[in-house]
Amino acid sequence: MDIRTALLQGRQLLEEAGIAAPRLTAEVLLMHAIGCERAWLYAHSDDELRELWWIHYGRYLHERLKGKPTQYITGRQEFYGREFRVTPDVLIPRPETEHSVEAALELAREARSIVDIGTGSGAIAVTLALETKLRIVATDISERALRIARGNAARLGAAVDFVACDLGYALRDGAFDLVVSNPPYVPGADKENVQKEVREYEPHVALFGGLDGLDVCRRLIPEARRLLRPGGVLIVEIGALMEQQMRQLLAGWRDTFVKTDLAGLPRVVVARRPSPPAVS
Repeated sequence: MDIRTALLQGRQLLEEAGIAAPRLTAEVLLMHAIGCERAWLYAHSDDELRELWWIHYGRYLHERLKGKPTQYITGRQEFYGREFRVTPDVLIPRPETEHSVEAALELAREARSIVDIGTGSGAIAVTLALETKLRIVATDISERALRIARGNAARLGAAVDFVACDLGYALRDGAFDLVVSNPPYVPGADKENVQKEVREYEPHVALFGGLDGLDVCRRLIPEARRLLRPGGVLIVEIGALMEQQMRQLLAGWRDTFVKTDLAGLPRVVVARRPSPPAVS
């Protein structure tokens, strides 16, 4: 079997199973099996598929047909123009999370230090470290996630201090100018409506935020207030239906506004730490 035929058969299998972007998925899986780039794949489309390539390709197709996300099969995902390693121990970085990075970069000129709460793969922290050269700290409750994040930082040459703790509990008061977080915010009540490949393969501790999705945010907001210097800013990714609840939770904070994603949906809440009460 030549490479062209293998691609065609893979695409047909994925298409019949209702897998999104079947042609692209077949290409990515075959490139991963061969260890090549797309240009090589098409320049050699008449080449015979080696037995080892076919074995790997068949296994990857089988995994994808069972629902395993392509990113967990290949072990990689692009974020902000860089390739990050991912495993089922971390959420797959989404393009929507780049809006949090952009919000942080807009405010970074005033900052000296940033903390990324719940770093997962390290996508936000590593990106901010490389884009700003500021002091970056990243926390996660999962040691396995931190191993992935540390590996990404080392491979991409990012200086990030990683700390294992719940939220920012191991960090000192008033140490940061920006707190950035992509917390778990999917409502547990909607669990059965979540896409199957997300629900069955991505880590629930990083996905679900309690019955209404706000359990972690309820703890994150006072924790961010403790961690931020006066005038510091909290940047939080949210679900599309969470804007009003987050505004209520942030009552008393200053300059609160919401950034929308490319679909026009609320995606990131930004709020400035309230000033401490004046001493009489």
